Amino acid sequence: MIQYRILPAGFFYADGGAMFSAVPKRAWNRKYPSDEQNDCILAMNCVLAWNDSRIVLLDTGVGSKDLGKLAYYRFFDLKDMVDGVRFYGFEPEQITDVVLSHLHFDHCGGCTRKDASGKLTITFPNAIHYVGKKQWENYLHPHALEKDSFRPEDMILVEESGLLRKIEQDFELFPDFRIELYDGHTPGQLVSFFTSGEKQILFPGDVIPTHAHLSDEWISAYDVHPQDSFNAKRKMKERIKNKPTLLIFYHDAYFVNSHKNNVQLL
Repeated sequence: MIQYRILPAGFFYADGGAMFSAVPKRAWNRKYPSDEQNDCILAMNCVLAWNDSRIVLLDTGVGSKDLGKLAYYRFFDLKDMVDGVRFYGFEPEQITDVVLSHLHFDHCGGCTRKDASGKLTITFPNAIHYVGKKQWENYLHPHALEKDSFRPEDMILVEESGLLRKIEQDFELFPDFRIELYDGHTPGQLVSFFTSGEKQILFPGDVIPTHAHLSDEWISAYDVHPQDSFNAKRKMKERIKNKPTLLIFYHDAYFVNSHKNNVQLL
């Protein structure tokens, strides 16, 4: 059986208008609070999942390197993923798979780190790192509207070390653990579905970043292709409509997970 735990990676601030785009503040602020500067607190909720043969990490947070360049986001209460993994009895060398929903710095920054000498190293040196092929191509050649979300120091070393797998179609990572491709927020996102006991777990990444984004039309201005985001949500909801599903929201600072029936997903 697959077991799992949520690994908090920390928090940061993002503009509420950007997070909810065309949705009026009087509507979204009832579901997701903001401060006097209109900033919302966003979490980075990674997931550790394992069975008898595989240990999987879903996203790695922003990490700890070069955060001065990201001061605008005011990261706080950051947690080291290595410490999180060790808390549950595993060493970073034991991680077999790192599944990256996409390659924005707040999702993959923890894939590399700097040692005491300042040398860049791979955090989980024996893990295969999975990323959508379209996302990888977008990472290497981003549109001007998205380029500031990608950092070469996060993933190039992983690719050079032969630890990167570029995914072109939906596939089964192992029994009861499936990875599917979704567009919208950014091309070629990886969404993870796995079964733990009788529950299906869904890790939607930024397809549905918080519980407040469950409505099809509530789409972030950070989404580079909003019509694809709309279609991706519809596709995902159709995918899970006949099976009880627990969603783990990567960016939600208030509702880390919600059962689809409790949040009126459908």
